[in-house]
Amino acid sequence: MQVTFVTTILVGSPLVVLASTAVTLQTWTARALFAVRVGALIWFLTAVCVYLYARYRA
Repeated sequence: MQVTFVTTILVGSPLVVLASTAVTLQTWTARALFAVRVGALIWFLTAVCVYLYARYRA
């Protein structure tokens, strides 16, 4: 779980920033909702990748 959290922060933060450059976000609420939506997707994909890696290595 710690690997998933650290990997998501290190990899996910720049991805959210890059994704936000392509979208016009007028309000702080829109920015927060965008970050939550994109962050949730990145968290899910990271968790799946870490799980598959752990299964492969075990």
